[in-house]
Amino acid sequence: MLQRIQTVYLLIVAIISGGLIFAFNLWTTAEGTVVYAKDEVLALGLFVGSAILAIISIFNFKNRKSQFMLGRLNMILNLILLGFFVYRILNSPGEANGVSEKGVGIFLPVISIVFLVLSNRAIKKDEDLVKSVDRLR
Repeated sequence: MLQRIQTVYLLIVAIISGGLIFAFNLWTTAEGTVVYAKDEVLALGLFVGSAILAIISIFNFKNRKSQFMLGRLNMILNLILLGFFVYRILNSPGEANGVSEKGVGIFLPVISIVFLVLSNRAIKKDEDLVKSVDRLR
């Protein structure tokens, strides 16, 4: 059902991954250039992929197992994105062309992962409730 709490969590993930990436910068270079997710092709692709997976998961409410697996896949995608950010931050040689100041956008995958965990917990709770009702029949 679309009125469940996991739908709210997945909608928050879709908004974070699809919309807030254009509002918050990822980092500022040593030259003072502000880098957004639209400037990094890999980051933009992973963010958009995460938003699409969240939307697909919202409309896959009839199949809870598939919804749960899509949530896990989305978590892995956000962990890959977080790893990419850590790689970019740590692999900046002497701050020459690298990251000088970190932005709020780097923490967006962490927030998405938190809401995905909450969503998967709610999906699991619904699945357990359905199994317990089936046992009583």
